Amino acid sequence: MSHWESQPSAYWSCAPSSEGMGTGGLARSMAGLHASSSDPPSALTPPLPAGSVADAGRREYQEWTDPCLSGPAQLPWRPSAVPLPLCPAGHSDSWAADPHSSLQGLPCTGADSPPGGSSDQDQASPKPNSGTESKYGLDPDLIPNVVQVLHDDEVLWGAQFFVTDTRGQLPPLSSTHCTVQDRGNASPRFLRCTSYSFPSSPQAALLSQLPLAAIVQPFARLARGEPPLPVSDTGLGGPVRCSSCGAHMNPFMDFQDCGQRFYCPFCASLSEVPWQYYTHTDRSGRRVDWLSRAELSRGSYEFLEPRSHGATQEPRCSAGRESARVLHREDGAPAFIFLIDVSVQAVQQGAVSLVCEELRTLLDKLPRDTGMDESALSVGVVTYDRTLHLYSLSPTLSRPHMLVVTETEDLELPLVEGLLVPVKDCRDIVDSLLAQIPSLFADTREAVVIFEPALQAGVQLLKDAGCPGKLLVFHTTPPAGDSRPGSRTDSGIFGAAKDKSVFQPRGSCVSVAESCVAHGCSVDLFLFSQEPVGVASLGHASDISGGGVYMYSSLQEEADREQFRMDLRRNFQREIGFDAVMKIHVSKGLTVSGCFGPLSVGTGGPSELALGAIDSDKAFAVEFTHQGQLDPERGVVIQCTLSYTAPSGQRRTRVHTLSLNCSCHLVDTFRNSQAETLLAFYCKKVYSAVLHSSPLSLRDALLSELTRTLASYRQHGSTSAVSAGQLVLPQFLKVLPVYLNCLRKSEVLLPGPHSALSDRVYQRSLAVAMDTAETAAHFYPRLLPLPVSGQPWSAVRCSQRSLAPDRVFLAEDGRGLFLWVGGCVPPQLVQSLFNVPSSRDLRCGACSLPVLDTPLSRSVRGTIQTLQEHRARHMKLFLVKQGDESEAVFRRLLVEDRSPNGGASYPDFLYHVHVSTLQLLT
Repeated sequence: MSHWESQPSAYWSCAPSSEGMGTGGLARSMAGLHASSSDPPSALTPPLPAGSVADAGRREYQEWTDPCLSGPAQLPWRPSAVPLPLCPAGHSDSWAADPHSSLQGLPCTGADSPPGGSSDQDQASPKPNSGTESKYGLDPDLIPNVVQVLHDDEVLWGAQFFVTDTRGQLPPLSSTHCTVQDRGNASPRFLRCTSYSFPSSPQAALLSQLPLAAIVQPFARLARGEPPLPVSDTGLGGPVRCSSCGAHMNPFMDFQDCGQRFYCPFCASLSEVPWQYYTHTDRSGRRVDWLSRAELSRGSYEFLEPRSHGATQEPRCSAGRESARVLHREDGAPAFIFLIDVSVQAVQQGAVSLVCEELRTLLDKLPRDTGMDESALSVGVVTYDRTLHLYSLSPTLSRPHMLVVTETEDLELPLVEGLLVPVKDCRDIVDSLLAQIPSLFADTREAVVIFEPALQAGVQLLKDAGCPGKLLVFHTTPPAGDSRPGSRTDSGIFGAAKDKSVFQPRGSCVSVAESCVAHGCSVDLFLFSQEPVGVASLGHASDISGGGVYMYSSLQEEADREQFRMDLRRNFQREIGFDAVMKIHVSKGLTVSGCFGPLSVGTGGPSELALGAIDSDKAFAVEFTHQGQLDPERGVVIQCTLSYTAPSGQRRTRVHTLSLNCSCHLVDTFRNSQAETLLAFYCKKVYSAVLHSSPLSLRDALLSELTRTLASYRQHGSTSAVSAGQLVLPQFLKVLPVYLNCLRKSEVLLPGPHSALSDRVYQRSLAVAMDTAETAAHFYPRLLPLPVSGQPWSAVRCSQRSLAPDRVFLAEDGRGLFLWVGGCVPPQLVQSLFNVPSSRDLRCGACSLPVLDTPLSRSVRGTIQTLQEHRARHMKLFLVKQGDESEAVFRRLLVEDRSPNGGASYPDFLYHVHVSTLQLLT
């Protein structure tokens, strides 16, 4: 049985697993945990990039230990009212300090409890005020601080150059603003690993308990000042690839025999160099033209795939249940098809008029290749209620023609010219049609809506045209026959095995989704419903095709309408590729054991992925497992190749390659890891597994995995002299416990008494596609007190203890922005920011800041704009006043405190992890 599906056990009895290595095993075997035979080597200092002015000593590795958590049976209580200072243990690998005070024999309790319930120990122990302090007296100020970690990395790397010319170099955190220079390894924006030093043997990997994985974001946005990817000229012969495994040429191919053959690091075979590509090598074995060739000098590059001579291309991947990908026309540029719900509810809510109005303004902003003046995309329009309405947009017609399809059971579309037309040929006709649609259905009384036939019609249009594309579905009314509500609360089903069923789509939606992927079609779903809708079913095609789900509770408020406008504009303008096939190659001795994210795994296994489309906001997690010994001299090489159709119709391939170190010393694996990357990996894996496993078992698996990791590090990686019971954390993983606690008590895994199913499904859909930076911000939000007296913005910890009644705070978690106004805020501040006399005149809820010519107003509006630019979705701004009922939503962002749904506070969770680790070792 997979560890993800195992029955939960008491959190403190983390018995060793006998699973071994495997795709489904989150917790690897701890066999041999006590078999350490030698001391680990001294700490290494990762090299800093060329041109960086940062002091190399500031990157020195240390461990973290807790001055209050010590003694195998001595449980920590705050010794006095005076907080104890952190005591880094010199040049060791841990954060350490001496024990101070303790009590004997306090029993262990669960890390968290169901909403509305409490254990016996909860009733016996003194409860802190508002869940802000530890029930066991652990001082929150003395445990690792996420805000401080982010600040230190920004100080180290901010405004510096990170040069990728060193194998296994630990990159800056994803939130740090720096410029990446590609000198042979892919930028961490494209490829970011959980560790940059893999264990060299399967036995060492088992002992480490750390997942070996990479977060892949092939179309990641580049920072300002970073050049676009170079395009390699492959000539008529096409790209040079390994003759055995098919890996593409990269800087880590080793040329031999004066350049006539090359060694492949992925399969360890030799391939002949084509005569058209041959150039001799210098004395070091490097080709003399390596600097002039992107594939030999850059970690990331693109090339144009050579066109075949026939009318079709070879199928590239098998996906879903189709035997092969549909054959596309050689010159078939992709298409956008707009599917608009025109039922009476959609018309009355104003969704139809808003959608058509905004689409008209965006017809000139459709995706296009760099340097092109106009888009080559084709467009089509379909409206639907109980029936389907197709529109012929042929340029030969003076006005659009409507075709009504009433039989939707066995859908067959008429073969009519002009259903999909290049936008450059029919721009005025499409504009005219979108202007007429609201009036055409203004008097409709049709309340019944079909959904799956509308998707099938869109896929069929693309299939008949022989081109890939995207369906943009604007849906309002719950589909007919949908008996699975989307907004009922979760009260009473906490942790139940049946809870996983709320994330599972209907069978008919699964087949439609697989058809989308098989025909190179992605789906973006915009939901405007105020009633229960089955988001899991409606959004399934989006989740696996590379699309996305957008939810809007109402279109009556201007804030909601503005959010929709901004989301749709970004959807049109971001970089995108269609009909994509992604393949992962990794060094011999490793294999791809799993892939998680908004994708569909092809018949080639987890190393071959099929996507209807991929854009700059999509990221995936790829997990690796040892199959044999690795060579420390050659290290580890990972390559991601993405074959896709550009908006012009040209087939392209994007290649990202990254080299890592490998070592027989486990301490190297730990000291070259990053907590935020592990959080992104765990999020994608857990949120993918929630479709077939209960949330409770997944939460227990996360706790067990963290406990085993810390136990392994303490046993085999720690170089600090600490007492037998002290908590020891790797320096770069010291905030992993708070990250995983935030993941464990998210509403997807731990619903509260008022949690809506639609919100849980929507949150899962968002998080599973997020990149590393957005994932970290989503689970540990940014809390910013508004600066006073011209001071710079500076984040504080996400806890009630950080709030002050005379201050205003700005918070964001990637989904929304919140302005928290304290009850004692000076009227002058309120006037300069909100243009009202006092906080009593403020109205809670969605809002927009007035444009005022004051320093505070300009600063706050500028900061909000910067935060918006770094997020994939537009975030609504909410005003929250201290003591108001709306404050409950804001307090969910205070993730270090005990959450409203029963999740443990950060200090309490760290306490339980520490106790569990000690019990596992003893």
